Amino acid sequence: MPAVHHKLLLEEALQDSPQTRSLLSVFEEDSGTLTDYTNQLLQSMQRVFGAQSEMGLATEQLSQQLLDYEKKNFALGKGDEEVIVTLQNFAKTVGELNSLHSELANQMADGMVFPLIQFREKDLTEISTLKEIFGIATDEHEAAMVKYSRLPKKKENEKLKSDLVKEVAYTRRKQHQGSLQYYCALNALQYRKRVAMLEPMLGYTKAQISFFKKGIELVSKKMDNFLSSVSNMTQNIQAQLDVEAEAMRGSQREFLSVEDTVYMPDKDTEPVNRTLIQKAGYLNIRNKTGLVTTAWDRLYFFTQGGNLMCQPRGAVAGGMVLDLDNSSVMAVECEDRRYCFQITSPSGKTSMILQAESKREYEEWICTVNNISRQIYLTDNPEAVAIRLNQTAIQAVTPITSFEKRPEGSPNPDRAKPGGVHAASGGSQKTGAAPEPEDLIAPGTPIQFDIMLPASEFQDQNRAGGRRTNPFGETDDDCSTESDDSLLQQVFAVRFQGSMAVRCGNNQEVIYEAMRQVLAARAIHNIFRTTESHLMVTSSSLRLIDPQTQRLMGFVVEGRDWSDGDEEGEPSFSTFVFESNTEGEKICYTINLAKDITEAKKDPEALAQLMKNMPLTNDGKFLLLEPETGDTTNGAEEDLESEA
Repeated sequence: MPAVHHKLLLEEALQDSPQTRSLLSVFEEDSGTLTDYTNQLLQSMQRVFGAQSEMGLATEQLSQQLLDYEKKNFALGKGDEEVIVTLQNFAKTVGELNSLHSELANQMADGMVFPLIQFREKDLTEISTLKEIFGIATDEHEAAMVKYSRLPKKKENEKLKSDLVKEVAYTRRKQHQGSLQYYCALNALQYRKRVAMLEPMLGYTKAQISFFKKGIELVSKKMDNFLSSVSNMTQNIQAQLDVEAEAMRGSQREFLSVEDTVYMPDKDTEPVNRTLIQKAGYLNIRNKTGLVTTAWDRLYFFTQGGNLMCQPRGAVAGGMVLDLDNSSVMAVECEDRRYCFQITSPSGKTSMILQAESKREYEEWICTVNNISRQIYLTDNPEAVAIRLNQTAIQAVTPITSFEKRPEGSPNPDRAKPGGVHAASGGSQKTGAAPEPEDLIAPGTPIQFDIMLPASEFQDQNRAGGRRTNPFGETDDDCSTESDDSLLQQVFAVRFQGSMAVRCGNNQEVIYEAMRQVLAARAIHNIFRTTESHLMVTSSSLRLIDPQTQRLMGFVVEGRDWSDGDEEGEPSFSTFVFESNTEGEKICYTINLAKDITEAKKDPEALAQLMKNMPLTNDGKFLLLEPETGDTTNGAEEDLESEA
């Protein structure tokens, strides 16, 4: 059966992937097994050589004993003289055989034992030494990468960063050089072991045949042909080894002639590919080690279909970490790390924070997970679909700030009157047949990520000495008198994620679609900053109080656009998306309750019926959304009033 030739690819030595390490472990296991077998084989050959040497000594002693028979002066009887002559002839023959056995023992030592000892002491010892060097270089590189991953983000640490980059490059180059030498030695071992197994037996057989030829002068021609073929085979294998060794030396010189930037982290020169549907590489994952403590582990991650897989070092295969279908991914900021992003399952119950090694890897991982979450990989031509969706997404979610000029016809949230507010949270369940995204939001609608006022309005307010205008249309004058006798008053800490014009305001689907586009835009454009505010919900208004901890909610504000000169104005809708530490359902419930109270005020009987079903505070001034518990609730009540 022909042998199957395997070898370690030198071009994969720099990446040092788990697949390469897995193949390397096979070679290392084979090397260890070969070492044990070689030791056992050497013991057997040394035993044969010892027996042959003992045979020479034994025949020499036998020859001497046969000659001593005459000197012992035995009482000689009839025929003893013939016995003595015969024994002398035997002694001569045994003496000649002794010389042959001695020569055979010397030939076994030179042709059988010595080559195997040389293979063990030279080739196998070299493998062991290179393995130790490679292991030390790998440990040094891992330690350097850990120090680099903990590099602070402050600019004053540029010298420290430069030193760490040089250290990482030096250790990575040292590991690369060690791996190349180690791989070449393991590849060459596949040839040398065959020579090492054949050469001793060739020497043993030749010595025996020489012994038999001199002793019997009879050796078959077939045996000569066989030995000749074995000798030719050994020469051919040696020639193949020479060619392969020269090729590996050339490849090694070529791989080591690259620039130092190949070994430096975050020195990618290729552009970011945002259309990938599969990705693999090392990432740091944050694991919780205690109630408030975390640790980062460097593991090899790769995508397989719609799954995120992880393969620890030394494992034969990877295991599934998270199902990426319909999952969400976004960039996050960590206090002690750069290039971090978070992947969250569709249910929101499972999430993980990962860190990439470079900015290019960081952006490509975010885009790849985002593409997989849309199940692009299930289409007939996933690459084309990914390219098309990426171009559409870039055009549709181009970020703008409130200081930029709005496109003509876009609704202005500062002029919108809250004729209708529809709220929905990110955790709510959608019901009914979902309309197409184009029916809810016009393609290419700009997204506002900053809720600050335009510069002109901000300056006018400063001159007037007043507070900021509420983005939902109310001013302080509109709400000052109403807030005093409001039946409902609740304050929530929220972070503004973005707002955009929408085509309708009478269903929750438009809010879900706006949430998706806002979060996708933040992920694509790496927007981290958010505006934190206090959202006050009363029975008469929604108000944002100036900023003073993560759940998603949103609502649609209906207003009027008088840009065309119409007295009534064209209806316009805008969706505002927030992130809050309070549950989104609770905020939405409060907003809807405020709407119910506003509607009930038009009918005194309906208002009285609503008040019967709602618990009030001890002073009867506000509605209770949570049960009162003594002084704690009163203190919270005072806080809400002071914040309002």
